[in-house]
Amino acid sequence: MAFKEHKPKPSYWDQQEYFERIDIAVIGSGIVGLNAAINAKEMNPKLEVAVIERGPLPVGASTRNAGFACFGSISEILADMEHQSETEILNLVDLRLRGLRRLRERVGDSVLQYESLGSYEAFRGGEQISYELCKEALPRFNELLAPITGIQSVYQPMDSAIDRFGFKGIEHLIYNQAEGLLNPGKMMTALTKQAEALGVRFFFGMEIEEIEETEDGVNLMTDLDWELKVNKVIIATNGFSRKLLPKLDIKPSRNQVLITKPIAGLKLRGAFHMDRGYFYFRHVGDRVLLGGGRNLAADEETTDQFGVNHFILSTLSQLLRTTIIPDHDYEIDQSWSGILGLGVKRGPILQKQGNHIIIAVRLGGMGVAIGSLVGEEAAKLALS
Repeated sequence: MAFKEHKPKPSYWDQQEYFERIDIAVIGSGIVGLNAAINAKEMNPKLEVAVIERGPLPVGASTRNAGFACFGSISEILADMEHQSETEILNLVDLRLRGLRRLRERVGDSVLQYESLGSYEAFRGGEQISYELCKEALPRFNELLAPITGIQSVYQPMDSAIDRFGFKGIEHLIYNQAEGLLNPGKMMTALTKQAEALGVRFFFGMEIEEIEETEDGVNLMTDLDWELKVNKVIIATNGFSRKLLPKLDIKPSRNQVLITKPIAGLKLRGAFHMDRGYFYFRHVGDRVLLGGGRNLAADEETTDQFGVNHFILSTLSQLLRTTIIPDHDYEIDQSWSGILGLGVKRGPILQKQGNHIIIAVRLGGMGVAIGSLVGEEAAKLALS
């Protein structure tokens, strides 16, 4: 506290060693920011690239998600089509699949602890109408997605698997054979190590409060009242972008997540979506991770402040007890929240603002899938 109150100014040595020359400053150390920094250094190793992160870790969403390597359940895609065209949705699916392939190529499946188990969309007893609409759409979407996924009939009804997982109250499953699971902590650690090996500098615990573009670069004002002069900036702050980019179509959305302690004899294996993707759960070893429910308190969860929503966590716990693992005793080990960046339309905002500022935000809850490519394209814009 005293450090922030007294706001020490950088010394001559600090200025010379750390801040004298920064060609590209990346604001945000999540999956987009790290990929932007890595690709910029790979494209031009002589560049001085720095990543600036306000937290002690990339605490937005990149290490606070469920680790789903997914491109969309049927009900999620149908819901998206209420606001976007079929072409836009198919392009987004293609972006997600290409992004996942790029991520797996860069980090490696063994490091990611990638599990190619597919995923399931689960429908409860009161969701029969939704299931029928999704089932009716399967042939159409399988045909549309076959050229993108390279798989015939990527979606399949799979009610026969319900008993295998030990569910209660789930009446239908739709299987997506092209999805999988990964470890987001391992993902981010690996990307950070790659960036460090390339000579990317990191400044943690430093928040950028103002950005001013000049004729020859950008001035960054930090929360310590330090002014940094850099050549170009990539803004990769996703759900925290409102402060720096108030005019963009992006709003923060908080998600609640919990994980159990290990459960003996756990039957659950795989990734599961419910209710248009608003709920999701998976196994993590012998634990169950469950998250979502922001639609139950949309106004309250439209925030960039971390915190607990006891109503949502209670709903998640009840879903565990009554539906997901009804035959198991369990204890909640941890709960946390993550901040997404959403907009009226699904899809990232990736653009130049002036000559020196690049914007790469609004991952829409799809950061694991599209973050690698969004970061790569941001680096290309910075070098153009």
